[in-house]
Amino acid sequence: MNRRVILVGGTGAFGERLARLLSQWPQIELVIAARGLPRAEALARELGCQAAGFDRDHPETLQTLAPWAVIDAAGPFQQGDLRLAQRAITLGAHYIDIADGRRFVAAFAEALDAPAKAAGVLAVTGASSTPALSNAALDAMTRDWAAIDVAKVAISPGARAPRGLSVVRAILSYVGRPVAVFSGGGWRWEAGWSGLVRMDFPGLGRRLVSLCETPDLDIMARRVRREARFLAGLELAPLHVGLWLLAWLPRALLVRSLEPLAEPLRAIADYLAPWGTDRGGMVVEAQGEGADGLARVARWSLAAEENAGPTVPVAAAAAVLRGLLAERITQRGAQPCVGLVTLDQIMAELAGLPVMTRLDGGLGEPTLLRTVLGEDVERLPEPVAAVHDKVAARTFMGRGRAGGSRHWFVRVLRALVGLPEPGAYPRISVTIAPEPGGETWLRDFGPRRFRSHLRKVSAPRQFEERFAPVRFRFSPHLRDDGFDWRLASWSLLGIPLPKSWAPQIRATSFARDGVYRFRALTAHKWLGVVFAYRGRLDV
Repeated sequence: MNRRVILVGGTGAFGERLARLLSQWPQIELVIAARGLPRAEALARELGCQAAGFDRDHPETLQTLAPWAVIDAAGPFQQGDLRLAQRAITLGAHYIDIADGRRFVAAFAEALDAPAKAAGVLAVTGASSTPALSNAALDAMTRDWAAIDVAKVAISPGARAPRGLSVVRAILSYVGRPVAVFSGGGWRWEAGWSGLVRMDFPGLGRRLVSLCETPDLDIMARRVRREARFLAGLELAPLHVGLWLLAWLPRALLVRSLEPLAEPLRAIADYLAPWGTDRGGMVVEAQGEGADGLARVARWSLAAEENAGPTVPVAAAAAVLRGLLAERITQRGAQPCVGLVTLDQIMAELAGLPVMTRLDGGLGEPTLLRTVLGEDVERLPEPVAAVHDKVAARTFMGRGRAGGSRHWFVRVLRALVGLPEPGAYPRISVTIAPEPGGETWLRDFGPRRFRSHLRKVSAPRQFEERFAPVRFRFSPHLRDDGFDWRLASWSLLGIPLPKSWAPQIRATSFARDGVYRFRALTAHKWLGVVFAYRGRLDV
Protein backbone atom coordinates (compact mmCIF):
# COMPACT_ATOMS: atom_id res chain seq x y z
CA MET A 1 0.00 0.00 0.00
CA ASN A 2 1.45 3.37 -1.03
CA ARG A 3 1.85 6.07 1.56
CA ARG A 4 0.07 9.35 0.91
CA VAL A 5 2.32 12.41 0.86
CA ILE A 6 0.69 15.84 0.83
CA LEU A 7 2.88 18.47 -0.82
CA VAL A 8 1.63 21.87 0.33
CA GLY A 9 2.56 24.69 -2.03
CA GLY A 10 3.26 22.20 -4.79
CA THR A 11 2.75 24.76 -7.56
CA GLY A 12 5.21 27.33 -6.19
CA ALA A 13 8.73 28.04 -7.45
CA PHE A 14 10.27 25.36 -5.21
CA GLY A 15 7.19 23.18 -4.64
CA GLU A 16 6.85 22.40 -8.33
CA ARG A 17 10.49 21.27 -8.48
CA LEU A 18 9.88 18.95 -5.53
CA ALA A 19 6.67 17.66 -7.11
CA ARG A 20 8.61 16.70 -10.24
CA LEU A 21 11.09 14.75 -8.13
CA LEU A 22 8.51 12.94 -5.98
CA SER A 23 6.12 12.13 -8.81
CA GLN A 24 8.64 9.55 -10.03
CA TRP A 25 8.52 7.57 -6.76
CA PRO A 26 6.26 4.51 -7.09
CA GLN A 27 6.10 3.90 -3.32
CA ILE A 28 4.13 7.08 -2.52
CA GLU A 29 0.75 8.54 -3.47
CA LEU A 30 1.57 12.17 -4.14
CA VAL A 31 -1.08 14.87 -3.67
CA ILE A 32 -0.23 18.38 -4.86
CA ALA A 33 -2.07 20.72 -2.49
CA ALA A 34 -2.34 24.42 -3.28
CA ARG A 35 -4.69 27.39 -2.97
CA GLY A 36 -5.07 27.57 -6.72
CA LEU A 37 -6.78 24.27 -7.51
CA PRO A 38 -6.89 24.68 -11.34
CA ARG A 39 -3.13 25.13 -11.50
CA ALA A 40 -2.57 22.21 -9.12
CA GLU A 41 -4.83 20.00 -11.23
CA ALA A 42 -2.97 20.95 -14.42
CA LEU A 43 0.38 20.06 -12.87
CA ALA A 44 -1.03 16.85 -11.39
CA ARG A 45 -2.30 15.76 -14.81
CA GLU A 46 1.14 16.41 -16.28
CA LEU A 47 2.92 14.43 -13.56
CA GLY A 48 0.37 11.66 -13.17
CA CYS A 49 -0.51 12.33 -9.51
CA GLN A 50 -3.40 13.86 -7.56
CA ALA A 51 -4.37 17.44 -6.70
CA ALA A 52 -6.31 19.05 -3.89
CA GLY A 53 -7.33 22.56 -2.94
CA PHE A 54 -5.69 23.50 0.36
CA ASP A 55 -5.06 26.77 2.19
CA ARG A 56 -2.02 26.65 4.45
CA ASP A 57 -3.66 29.26 6.67
CA HIS A 58 -6.48 26.80 7.43
CA PRO A 59 -4.63 23.62 8.44
CA GLU A 60 -7.72 22.13 10.10
CA THR A 61 -8.81 20.83 6.68
CA LEU A 62 -5.70 18.64 6.46
CA GLN A 63 -7.58 15.74 8.04
CA THR A 64 -9.68 15.22 4.90
CA LEU A 65 -6.49 14.41 2.95
CA ALA A 66 -5.46 11.54 5.30
CA PRO A 67 -1.70 12.15 5.09
CA TRP A 68 1.11 9.77 5.98
CA ALA A 69 3.53 12.69 5.57
CA VAL A 70 3.14 16.41 4.93
CA ILE A 71 5.77 18.50 3.15
CA ASP A 72 5.38 22.27 3.38
CA ALA A 73 7.00 24.05 0.45
CA ALA A 74 4.66 27.03 0.54
CA GLY A 75 6.33 29.65 2.73
CA PRO A 76 7.20 32.32 3.34
CA PHE A 77 8.42 31.14 6.71
CA GLN A 78 9.77 34.46 8.00
CA GLN A 79 6.28 35.36 9.28
CA GLY A 80 4.95 31.79 9.34
CA ASP A 81 3.48 29.94 12.28
CA LEU A 82 3.57 26.32 13.40
CA ARG A 83 -0.11 25.48 12.96
CA LEU A 84 0.35 23.29 9.89
CA ALA A 85 3.12 21.29 11.58
CA GLN A 86 1.03 20.98 14.74
CA ARG A 87 -1.94 19.72 12.76
CA ALA A 88 0.13 17.14 10.89
CA ILE A 89 1.53 15.83 14.18
CA THR A 90 -1.95 15.63 15.68
CA LEU A 91 -3.02 13.46 12.73
CA GLY A 92 -0.01 11.16 13.25
CA ALA A 93 1.73 12.27 10.06
CA HIS A 94 5.42 13.00 9.56
CA TYR A 95 6.14 16.64 8.72
CA ILE A 96 8.94 18.19 6.62
CA ASP A 97 9.36 21.79 5.50
CA ILE A 98 11.91 23.83 3.54
CA ALA A 99 11.85 26.76 5.98
CA ASP A 100 14.67 29.28 5.86
CA GLY A 101 13.10 31.69 8.35
CA ARG A 102 15.47 32.11 11.28
CA ARG A 103 12.86 32.63 14.01
CA PHE A 104 10.62 29.89 12.60
CA VAL A 105 13.40 27.29 12.74
CA ALA A 106 14.61 28.47 16.15
CA ALA A 107 11.15 28.01 17.71
CA PHE A 108 10.34 24.72 15.98
CA ALA A 109 11.93 22.03 18.17
CA GLU A 110 11.01 23.53 21.53
CA ALA A 111 7.34 23.84 20.55
CA LEU A 112 6.90 20.54 18.73
CA ASP A 113 9.41 18.00 20.03
CA ALA A 114 7.26 16.60 22.86
CA PRO A 115 4.04 16.32 20.79
CA ALA A 116 5.92 14.68 17.90
CA LYS A 117 7.52 12.10 20.15
CA ALA A 118 4.16 11.37 21.77
CA ALA A 119 2.62 10.83 18.31
CA GLY A 120 5.56 8.69 17.17
CA VAL A 121 6.39 10.90 14.17
CA LEU A 122 9.30 12.97 12.92
CA ALA A 123 8.87 16.70 12.35
CA VAL A 124 11.72 18.34 10.43
CA THR A 125 12.26 21.98 9.60
CA GLY A 126 14.87 23.61 7.36
CA ALA A 127 15.18 20.70 4.90
CA SER A 128 16.60 23.05 2.31
CA SER A 129 19.86 24.72 1.28
CA THR A 130 19.97 26.23 4.75
CA PRO A 131 20.51 24.64 7.20
CA ALA A 132 20.31 21.09 5.76
CA LEU A 133 22.65 21.23 2.75
CA SER A 134 25.05 23.76 4.25
CA ASN A 135 25.57 21.73 7.44
CA ALA A 136 25.79 18.43 5.54
CA ALA A 137 28.59 19.97 3.48
CA LEU A 138 30.25 21.30 6.65
CA ASP A 139 30.08 17.80 8.17
CA ALA A 140 31.73 16.27 5.10
CA MET A 141 34.46 18.93 5.03
CA THR A 142 35.41 18.77 8.71
CA ARG A 143 34.82 15.11 9.56
CA ASP A 144 38.29 14.57 11.07
CA TRP A 145 38.84 18.07 12.46
CA ALA A 146 39.34 18.81 16.14
CA ALA A 147 37.59 22.18 15.97
CA ILE A 148 36.00 24.63 13.53
CA ASP A 149 36.99 28.27 13.90
CA VAL A 150 35.08 29.85 11.02
CA ALA A 151 32.19 28.62 8.90
CA LYS A 152 30.95 30.69 5.98
CA VAL A 153 28.16 29.91 3.50
CA ALA A 154 27.30 31.87 0.35
CA ILE A 155 24.50 31.38 -2.17
CA SER A 156 24.06 33.10 -5.52
CA PRO A 157 21.15 32.06 -7.78
CA GLY A 158 21.12 32.80 -11.48
CA ALA A 159 19.31 35.96 -12.56
CA ARG A 160 16.92 33.91 -14.71
CA ALA A 161 15.89 31.60 -11.87
CA PRO A 162 12.17 31.86 -11.03
CA ARG A 163 11.49 34.05 -8.02
CA GLY A 164 8.16 34.05 -6.26
CA LEU A 165 6.83 37.19 -4.62
CA SER A 166 7.01 35.46 -1.23
CA VAL A 167 10.74 34.86 -1.73
CA VAL A 168 11.31 38.54 -2.54
CA ARG A 169 9.35 39.58 0.54
CA ALA A 170 11.35 37.16 2.66
CA ILE A 171 14.62 38.77 1.52
CA LEU A 172 13.36 42.31 2.03
CA SER A 173 12.16 41.47 5.55
CA TYR A 174 15.74 41.65 6.87
CA VAL A 175 17.50 43.96 4.39
CA GLY A 176 18.88 46.93 6.30
CA ARG A 177 17.52 45.67 9.62
CA PRO A 178 19.62 44.45 12.58
CA VAL A 179 20.81 40.85 12.29
CA ALA A 180 22.53 39.01 15.15
CA VAL A 181 25.83 37.50 13.96
CA PHE A 182 28.35 35.36 15.87
CA SER A 183 31.66 37.06 15.08
CA GLY A 184 34.94 37.42 16.94
CA GLY A 185 33.81 34.79 19.43
CA GLY A 186 30.69 36.73 20.47
CA TRP A 187 27.33 37.97 19.27
CA ARG A 188 27.09 41.30 17.44
CA TRP A 189 24.47 43.22 15.49
CA GLU A 190 25.05 43.87 11.81
CA ALA A 191 22.70 45.21 9.16
CA GLY A 192 21.09 42.75 6.77
CA TRP A 193 22.58 42.90 3.26
CA SER A 194 25.65 44.75 4.57
CA GLY A 195 29.27 43.74 4.10
CA LEU A 196 29.37 44.00 0.33
CA VAL A 197 32.09 41.57 -0.87
CA ARG A 198 32.96 39.72 -4.05
CA MET A 199 33.37 35.97 -3.65
CA ASP A 200 34.64 33.15 -5.85
CA PHE A 201 32.02 30.61 -6.95
CA PRO A 202 33.94 27.80 -8.68
CA GLY A 203 32.49 27.22 -12.11
CA LEU A 204 30.61 30.52 -12.04
CA GLY A 205 33.26 33.18 -11.41
CA ARG A 206 33.21 36.01 -8.87
CA ARG A 207 29.91 37.40 -7.61
CA LEU A 208 28.85 39.99 -5.07
CA VAL A 209 27.38 38.73 -1.79
CA SER A 210 26.13 40.35 1.42
CA LEU A 211 24.93 39.31 4.87
CA CYS A 212 21.76 37.21 4.76
CA GLU A 213 19.60 36.19 7.75
CA THR A 214 19.04 32.44 7.83
CA PRO A 215 18.88 29.67 10.49
CA ASP A 216 22.56 28.89 9.85
CA LEU A 217 23.55 32.02 11.75
CA ASP A 218 22.33 30.25 14.90
CA ILE A 219 23.01 26.60 14.04
CA MET A 220 26.56 27.06 12.75
CA ALA A 221 27.32 29.43 15.64
CA ARG A 222 26.96 26.46 17.99
CA ARG A 223 29.60 24.61 15.98
CA VAL A 224 32.34 27.23 15.66
CA ARG A 225 34.75 28.93 18.00
CA ARG A 226 34.99 32.29 16.29
CA GLU A 227 32.65 33.16 13.43
CA ALA A 228 29.61 31.91 11.52
CA ARG A 229 28.39 33.85 8.51
CA PHE A 230 25.78 33.33 5.79
CA LEU A 231 25.92 35.44 2.64
CA ALA A 232 23.66 35.70 -0.37
CA GLY A 233 23.96 37.53 -3.65
CA LEU A 234 22.23 38.54 -6.85
CA GLU A 235 24.04 37.54 -10.02
CA LEU A 236 23.67 40.96 -11.68
CA ALA A 237 25.94 43.42 -9.89
CA PRO A 238 23.69 46.48 -10.51
CA LEU A 239 20.77 44.70 -8.82
CA HIS A 240 22.90 43.62 -5.87
CA VAL A 241 24.47 47.04 -5.37
CA GLY A 242 21.07 48.70 -5.80
CA LEU A 243 19.63 46.60 -3.00
CA TRP A 244 22.73 47.34 -0.90
CA LEU A 245 22.06 51.07 -1.38
CA LEU A 246 18.36 50.68 -0.57
CA ALA A 247 19.36 48.91 2.66
CA TRP A 248 20.51 52.28 3.98
CA LEU A 249 16.89 53.46 4.20
CA PRO A 250 15.99 51.13 7.11
CA ARG A 251 19.53 51.42 8.47
CA ALA A 252 19.02 55.17 8.72
CA LEU A 253 15.53 54.58 10.20
CA LEU A 254 13.94 56.40 7.26
CA VAL A 255 11.65 53.43 6.70
CA ARG A 256 10.82 50.45 8.87
CA SER A 257 11.14 47.81 6.16
CA LEU A 258 11.62 47.43 2.41
CA GLU A 259 8.88 44.79 2.13
CA PRO A 260 6.38 47.26 0.53
CA LEU A 261 8.81 47.45 -2.41
CA ALA A 262 8.57 43.71 -3.10
CA GLU A 263 6.42 43.92 -6.24
CA PRO A 264 8.31 46.74 -8.03
CA LEU A 265 11.71 45.27 -7.13
CA ARG A 266 10.60 41.86 -8.39
CA ALA A 267 9.44 43.47 -11.64
CA ILE A 268 12.83 45.19 -12.06
CA ALA A 269 14.63 41.89 -11.44
CA ASP A 270 12.41 40.14 -13.99
CA TYR A 271 13.04 42.89 -16.55
CA LEU A 272 16.83 42.64 -16.15
CA ALA A 273 16.89 38.82 -15.94
CA PRO A 274 17.77 38.35 -19.67
CA TRP A 275 21.10 40.08 -19.00
CA GLY A 276 21.99 37.32 -16.54
CA THR A 277 22.19 33.54 -16.73
CA ASP A 278 20.37 30.49 -15.43
CA ARG A 279 23.50 29.38 -13.53
CA GLY A 280 23.52 29.44 -9.73
CA GLY A 281 25.87 28.25 -7.05
CA MET A 282 26.68 27.71 -3.41
CA VAL A 283 29.93 27.77 -1.46
CA VAL A 284 30.66 26.49 2.05
CA GLU A 285 34.04 27.44 3.53
CA ALA A 286 35.59 26.35 6.82
CA GLN A 287 38.74 27.14 8.77
CA GLY A 288 39.80 25.25 11.84
CA GLU A 289 42.17 22.84 13.50
CA GLY A 290 42.91 19.25 12.55
CA ALA A 291 43.35 16.37 14.98
CA ASP A 292 47.12 16.94 14.65
CA GLY A 293 46.78 20.52 15.87
CA LEU A 294 47.62 22.03 12.48
CA ALA A 295 45.47 24.63 10.75
CA ARG A 296 42.95 23.36 8.21
CA VAL A 297 41.00 25.09 5.44
CA ALA A 298 38.31 23.55 3.25
CA ARG A 299 35.79 24.62 0.64
CA TRP A 300 32.83 22.79 -0.86
CA SER A 301 31.16 24.34 -3.87
CA LEU A 302 28.16 23.63 -6.06
CA ALA A 303 27.43 24.98 -9.53
CA ALA A 304 24.03 24.38 -11.16
CA GLU A 305 23.57 24.85 -14.89
CA GLU A 306 20.53 25.06 -17.17
CA ASN A 307 18.15 26.39 -14.52
CA ALA A 308 18.70 23.39 -12.24
CA GLY A 309 19.44 25.70 -9.31
CA PRO A 310 15.86 25.94 -7.92
CA THR A 311 15.81 22.15 -7.50
CA VAL A 312 18.77 22.23 -5.10
CA PRO A 313 16.83 23.74 -2.14
CA VAL A 314 14.29 20.87 -2.14
CA ALA A 315 16.78 17.99 -2.43
CA ALA A 316 17.18 17.70 1.34
CA ALA A 317 13.40 17.38 1.82
CA ALA A 318 13.37 14.54 -0.71
CA ALA A 319 16.30 12.87 1.07
CA VAL A 320 14.51 13.01 4.44
CA LEU A 321 11.32 11.56 2.95
CA ARG A 322 13.31 8.77 1.28
CA GLY A 323 15.00 8.00 4.59
CA LEU A 324 11.62 7.73 6.35
CA LEU A 325 10.20 5.47 3.64
CA ALA A 326 13.25 3.18 3.80
CA GLU A 327 13.14 3.27 7.63
CA ARG A 328 16.76 4.43 7.54
CA ILE A 329 15.71 7.47 9.58
CA THR A 330 14.29 6.23 12.88
CA GLN A 331 14.43 9.43 14.91
CA ARG A 332 11.18 10.78 16.29
CA GLY A 333 10.43 14.22 17.64
CA ALA A 334 11.02 17.66 16.17
CA GLN A 335 14.34 19.09 15.00
CA PRO A 336 16.06 21.18 12.34
CA CYS A 337 17.35 19.18 9.38
CA VAL A 338 20.91 18.84 10.69
CA GLY A 339 22.55 15.44 11.03
CA LEU A 340 19.57 13.56 9.57
CA VAL A 341 20.87 13.13 6.03
CA THR A 342 24.40 13.19 4.65
CA LEU A 343 25.78 15.29 1.83
CA ASP A 344 25.89 12.23 -0.43
CA GLN A 345 22.24 11.40 0.31
CA ILE A 346 21.13 14.95 -0.52
CA MET A 347 23.15 15.09 -3.72
CA ALA A 348 21.79 11.69 -4.79
CA GLU A 349 18.37 13.34 -5.18
CA LEU A 350 19.88 15.62 -7.83
CA ALA A 351 21.29 12.79 -9.94
CA GLY A 352 20.80 13.38 -13.64
CA LEU A 353 20.65 17.16 -13.29
CA PRO A 354 23.45 19.47 -14.48
CA VAL A 355 24.70 20.08 -10.93
CA MET A 356 28.44 19.84 -10.23
CA THR A 357 30.17 19.86 -6.85
CA ARG A 358 33.75 20.13 -5.74
CA LEU A 359 35.47 19.61 -2.38
CA ASP A 360 38.87 21.15 -1.65
CA GLY A 361 40.68 20.96 1.64
CA GLY A 362 43.92 20.31 3.45
CA LEU A 363 46.56 22.11 5.43
CA GLY A 364 46.27 25.85 5.65
CA GLU A 365 47.85 27.67 2.73
CA PRO A 366 51.06 29.66 3.18
CA THR A 367 50.34 33.02 4.72
CA LEU A 368 49.52 35.90 2.42
CA LEU A 369 52.69 37.79 3.30
CA ARG A 370 54.87 34.70 2.80
CA THR A 371 53.30 34.17 -0.62
CA VAL A 372 54.06 37.78 -1.56
CA LEU A 373 57.52 38.17 -0.03
CA GLY A 374 58.83 34.61 -0.29
CA GLU A 375 61.93 33.98 1.80
CA ASP A 376 62.26 37.69 2.57
CA VAL A 377 59.57 37.21 5.21
CA GLU A 378 62.24 35.56 7.39
CA ARG A 379 63.83 38.99 7.82
CA LEU A 380 60.80 40.37 9.67
CA PRO A 381 61.13 41.04 13.42
CA GLU A 382 59.43 38.41 15.56
CA PRO A 383 56.47 40.63 16.69
CA VAL A 384 55.66 41.48 13.06
CA ALA A 385 55.95 37.85 11.94
CA ALA A 386 53.71 36.78 14.85
CA VAL A 387 50.92 38.99 13.47
CA HIS A 388 51.37 38.60 9.71
CA ASP A 389 52.96 35.18 9.21
CA LYS A 390 50.72 32.71 11.07
CA VAL A 391 48.38 30.25 9.32
CA ALA A 392 45.90 29.92 12.18
CA ALA A 393 43.16 32.41 13.05
CA ARG A 394 44.27 34.76 15.80
CA THR A 395 43.03 37.74 17.79
CA PHE A 396 45.29 40.39 19.30
CA MET A 397 44.35 42.97 21.92
CA GLY A 398 45.93 46.38 22.18
CA ARG A 399 45.33 50.10 22.27
CA GLY A 400 45.37 52.90 19.74
CA ARG A 401 44.46 56.41 18.74
CA ALA A 402 42.45 57.54 15.71
CA GLY A 403 42.39 60.86 13.93
CA GLY A 404 40.89 62.51 10.87
CA SER A 405 38.89 65.43 9.56
CA ARG A 406 35.72 66.40 11.41
CA HIS A 407 34.02 67.61 8.22
CA TRP A 408 30.48 66.24 8.03
CA PHE A 409 31.02 64.43 4.73
CA VAL A 410 34.18 62.71 5.96
CA ARG A 411 32.39 61.71 9.17
CA VAL A 412 29.55 60.16 7.15
CA LEU A 413 32.12 58.33 5.01
CA ARG A 414 33.81 56.95 8.12
CA ALA A 415 30.48 55.83 9.52
CA LEU A 416 29.61 54.00 6.30
CA VAL A 417 32.86 52.03 6.37
CA GLY A 418 32.82 51.52 10.16
CA LEU A 419 35.94 53.59 10.88
CA PRO A 420 36.22 55.09 14.40
CA GLU A 421 35.97 58.77 15.12
CA PRO A 422 39.07 60.67 16.28
CA GLY A 423 40.08 59.91 19.85
CA ALA A 424 41.93 57.54 22.16
CA TYR A 425 40.92 53.88 22.32
CA PRO A 426 42.41 52.12 25.36
CA ARG A 427 41.07 48.72 24.25
CA ILE A 428 41.05 47.54 20.64
CA SER A 429 41.25 44.12 19.02
CA VAL A 430 42.42 42.87 15.65
CA THR A 431 41.24 39.46 14.39
CA ILE A 432 43.02 37.90 11.41
CA ALA A 433 41.45 34.84 9.81
CA PRO A 434 42.95 32.88 6.91
CA GLU A 435 40.60 32.01 4.08
CA PRO A 436 41.11 30.54 0.62
CA GLY A 437 43.28 32.94 -1.32
CA GLY A 438 43.99 35.39 1.49
CA GLU A 439 42.92 36.72 4.88
CA THR A 440 40.11 38.65 6.54
CA TRP A 441 41.02 41.41 8.99
CA LEU A 442 38.52 42.67 11.55
CA ARG A 443 39.62 45.77 13.50
CA ASP A 444 37.40 46.45 16.50
CA PHE A 445 37.58 49.87 18.11
CA GLY A 446 34.62 49.27 20.44
CA PRO A 447 31.94 51.65 19.19
CA ARG A 448 32.84 50.82 15.61
CA ARG A 449 34.65 48.09 13.75
CA PHE A 450 35.65 47.65 10.15
CA ARG A 451 36.46 44.59 8.08
CA SER A 452 38.69 44.23 5.05
CA HIS A 453 39.69 41.30 2.88
CA LEU A 454 43.29 40.80 1.74
CA ARG A 455 43.84 38.66 -1.37
CA LYS A 456 46.66 37.32 -3.49
CA VAL A 457 46.94 38.73 -7.00
CA SER A 458 48.72 37.52 -10.11
CA ALA A 459 51.20 40.41 -10.09
CA PRO A 460 54.48 39.51 -8.28
CA ARG A 461 55.09 40.94 -4.80
CA GLN A 462 51.65 42.55 -4.60
CA PHE A 463 48.43 41.93 -2.71
CA GLU A 464 44.97 43.48 -2.70
CA GLU A 465 42.90 44.87 0.18
CA ARG A 466 39.16 45.25 -0.34
CA PHE A 467 36.78 47.52 1.55
CA ALA A 468 33.25 46.80 0.26
CA PRO A 469 33.29 47.67 -3.50
CA VAL A 470 36.70 49.44 -3.40
CA ARG A 471 39.96 47.55 -3.90
CA PHE A 472 43.47 48.81 -3.20
CA ARG A 473 46.52 46.97 -4.54
CA PHE A 474 49.67 47.29 -2.42
CA SER A 475 53.33 46.41 -2.72
CA PRO A 476 54.98 45.56 0.62
CA HIS A 477 58.48 47.01 1.04
CA LEU A 478 60.77 45.66 3.74
CA ARG A 479 62.48 47.91 6.23
CA ASP A 480 64.72 47.07 9.18
CA ASP A 481 61.87 47.06 11.69
CA GLY A 482 58.99 45.76 9.53
CA PHE A 483 57.44 46.71 6.20
CA ASP A 484 55.53 49.53 4.49
CA TRP A 485 52.33 49.16 2.44
CA ARG A 486 52.71 51.21 -0.77
CA LEU A 487 49.70 51.81 -3.02
CA ALA A 488 50.15 50.41 -6.54
CA SER A 489 46.64 50.83 -8.00
CA TRP A 490 42.96 50.94 -7.07
CA SER A 491 39.55 50.09 -8.53
CA LEU A 492 35.82 50.41 -7.88
CA LEU A 493 33.59 47.38 -8.52
CA GLY A 494 36.46 45.88 -10.49
CA ILE A 495 36.83 48.96 -12.74
CA PRO A 496 40.40 50.39 -12.62
CA LEU A 497 40.52 54.05 -11.60
CA PRO A 498 43.22 56.65 -12.38
CA LYS A 499 45.93 56.69 -9.75
CA SER A 500 45.77 60.49 -9.78
CA TRP A 501 42.31 60.20 -8.23
CA ALA A 502 43.46 57.81 -5.53
CA PRO A 503 43.79 58.78 -1.89
CA GLN A 504 47.24 59.00 -0.38
CA ILE A 505 47.77 55.95 1.80
CA ARG A 506 50.75 55.54 4.10
CA ALA A 507 50.83 52.43 6.26
CA THR A 508 53.53 50.67 8.23
CA SER A 509 53.66 47.52 10.34
CA PHE A 510 56.76 47.52 12.50
CA ALA A 511 58.31 46.50 15.82
CA ARG A 512 59.84 48.76 18.47
CA ASP A 513 61.16 47.63 21.83
CA GLY A 514 59.85 44.13 21.13
CA VAL A 515 56.27 45.37 20.59
CA TYR A 516 54.20 45.19 17.41
CA ARG A 517 53.12 48.64 16.31
CA PHE A 518 51.13 50.03 13.41
CA ARG A 519 50.31 53.35 11.85
CA ALA A 520 48.25 54.29 8.83
CA LEU A 521 47.03 57.48 7.20
CA THR A 522 44.50 57.88 4.40
CA ALA A 523 44.09 61.36 2.96
CA HIS A 524 42.68 62.88 -0.20
CA LYS A 525 43.43 66.18 -1.87
CA TRP A 526 39.71 67.00 -1.97
CA LEU A 527 38.76 65.81 1.53
CA GLY A 528 41.85 66.15 3.70
CA VAL A 529 42.69 63.43 6.23
CA VAL A 530 39.91 60.87 5.94
CA PHE A 531 41.30 58.53 8.53
CA ALA A 532 44.49 58.02 10.51
CA TYR A 533 45.30 55.62 13.30
CA ARG A 534 48.25 54.25 15.19
CA GLY A 535 48.74 51.93 18.10
CA ARG A 536 50.19 48.69 19.40
CA LEU A 537 49.09 45.10 19.82
CA ASP A 538 50.02 42.68 22.56
CA VAL A 539 51.64 39.74 20.75
